Parts: sequence; C-alpha cells; structure tokens
Amino acid sequence: MEKCVMRKAYIYIMTNKPMGILYIGVTDNLPARIFAHRNGTGSEFCKKWHLVQLVYAEPFDRIDEAIAREKALKKWNRVWKLRLISEANPQWTDLFDAING
Repeated sequence: MEKCVMRKAYIYIMTNKPMGILYIGVTDNLPARIFAHRNGTGSEFCKKWHLVQLVYAEPFDRIDEAIAREKALKKWNRVWKLRLISEANPQWTDLFDAING
C-alpha cells in the first residue's frame, strides 16, 4: 500500500468587488492559482466576471479535507458566504500580496 503524502491545500474565495460575485476554489498552490486567475487563465468563470481579488483563504493539511470544505461552502447560501468573508476580512482587502510574499 502506498503511503499517503501530506500536502498543504487551501480553499479560497475570489471576487470582483466587496459583496460582489463570488468564486470558491481549491488548490494545493495558492499563489500560483491566484496568479492564474488574475491573468485570465485560472477559470472561465473568473475571467468572464473579472474575479481577481482574493478575499478569503483557509488552509488545510490535506487536499481531501480542502475539497470537502469547498463542496460544503458551495452549498451555503450567499448570506453565509458573505458573513464568512466579512468576519475574516472586514474590509474585503485583496489578500494576494499577503500570501504571495
């Protein structure tokens, strides 16, 4: 049996403006994924709606945990999602520079 490799993973939320359109994603390389979204190669949805601001990120030790959280968040209603972002990032600041170093 192969040993399970532990790797860092994230769920993240992108938007175009505070309280704007939301996109929830999952990745094992947050800076690279956000960079791709900002350059129009991350997803067609983000490209179409110009979702380039990272407003929420949540780390996980394992990708399967992040995927489960992503699926759960996508089932949440919009008000719950807005509250989650507002509690963690009240000013809806773009977090890309902070995570990119």
